[in-house]
Amino acid sequence: TAIIGVLIALSIIALVLSLVKIEDVTLPPTVKYGMVFDAGSSHTSLFVYEWDSDKENNTGVVSQTLSCDVQGQGISSYANDPPKAGNSLRECMDKALKVIPAAKQRDVPTYLGATAGMRLLREQNSSAADQVLAEVAKTMQEYPVAFKGAQILTGEEEGAYGWITINYLLDSFTKYSPKAHMWVHPEAANILGALDLGGASTQISFMPKGSVINWSEVSKFTLYGYNYNIYTHSYLCYGQNEMLKRLAKELIMSSSGTRVDHPCYPKDYNETISLSSFHTSPCTNQSDPRLNLGVGNVTLEGRGNASECLAAIKKLFNFSACGQRQDCTFDGIYQPPVNGQFIAFSAFYYNFKFLNLTEGQSLAAVKEAIEHFCTRSWQDLSSSYPKENPERLPKYCTNANYILTLLLDAYKFNETSWDNISFQMKVGSADVGWVLGYMLNLTNMIPAEALAQVKGHVPSLWAAAIAFIILTLALGLAALLL
Repeated sequence: TAIIGVLIALSIIALVLSLVKIEDVTLPPTVKYGMVFDAGSSHTSLFVYEWDSDKENNTGVVSQTLSCDVQGQGISSYANDPPKAGNSLRECMDKALKVIPAAKQRDVPTYLGATAGMRLLREQNSSAADQVLAEVAKTMQEYPVAFKGAQILTGEEEGAYGWITINYLLDSFTKYSPKAHMWVHPEAANILGALDLGGASTQISFMPKGSVINWSEVSKFTLYGYNYNIYTHSYLCYGQNEMLKRLAKELIMSSSGTRVDHPCYPKDYNETISLSSFHTSPCTNQSDPRLNLGVGNVTLEGRGNASECLAAIKKLFNFSACGQRQDCTFDGIYQPPVNGQFIAFSAFYYNFKFLNLTEGQSLAAVKEAIEHFCTRSWQDLSSSYPKENPERLPKYCTNANYILTLLLDAYKFNETSWDNISFQMKVGSADVGWVLGYMLNLTNMIPAEALAQVKGHVPSLWAAAIAFIILTLALGLAALLL
């Protein structure tokens, strides 16, 4: 009996020690998610991102999990029926919640960033813009996510976030080193510039060489422990869709009658537009005694003349305001000389992809290809591209010549620096645009989640205690039987 009592006492002591002797154990980081709606002038897209909670130098290492195109036009088109703006987002939200674990959804920071389309609506009707954003917020608050708000980005923010996206995807900020088993800052990192052409605005962003004269055009960022100062500028009303409207208006004003020659449209192509349509945007709604914006229709008749097309497009820019200055684009806007390599995305990419203008082509070859395309008749084009949108097809000549004017005459790329422009829309599996850069910048504001600390037993002591208890019970049982 005495022996059994001693063994039981030792078992109790071992059990107490196994519960008391503990140490801190670090659990692996958890995966966090974030969602951003890109509410552009012509359409809206949703992007879902994920990153580990232990951030790299206070910035999350983010990857794209999902992209979803919202059906319909941009949210600014719902100015007369704001609830539709919120309802249009539901289908993509439902898809996003299927890829995010239910246990994590309420912690997912969710944002909507609106760009030039909403900037124009705010100029034209600020109360309508507020109502659209309010309906968006109302819809988003119905979902089990941490909705952080819907806001209208400035043009400079849009340009700067696009610059962040490009350099992040191309490992300019941070790169994984297999040898060191960690993320490191690449030595002599190649920082690229960003060229973005949307429906209502266009942006240029890059790191200038040397000093910058006008610091009001500079954006400052701290990413992965390093500081960056970049030049960025946005041109409202110089996006692709607004340019097409402005060009049509100028051609109409310089003509008399209801049938107007359009040098950029294909031969034998006609388009009838309502003069009242110019009221829909501040870019074309300025009063002009030469143009009755009230009633009536005008027919634009294609002429397929590349040189006249280019000349008409150049009239949309006020180049004379710069004089002979090389640090000026147009309208007297300051810009330091372009520096380094650039990625041109959005409408830059889509137009050149359609025209099969691949990387590595000289500027002379690009000009020749565009000029040849502009001379093709509407019958030739429509039969050669039967699957292309018939509303978009006749505008590629205009768009291509506009891109040339913007890059060469405004931004001042030349024969040599043209080779530094790469037209692309994806890097790996991620889309190029401002949204990922926006998310990366937001992860700087989301505190790094501390590694979870739990109390865990020392494995060796715990195993020894269990073995001792089992042995003691077995000996006790044997002693009772004997």
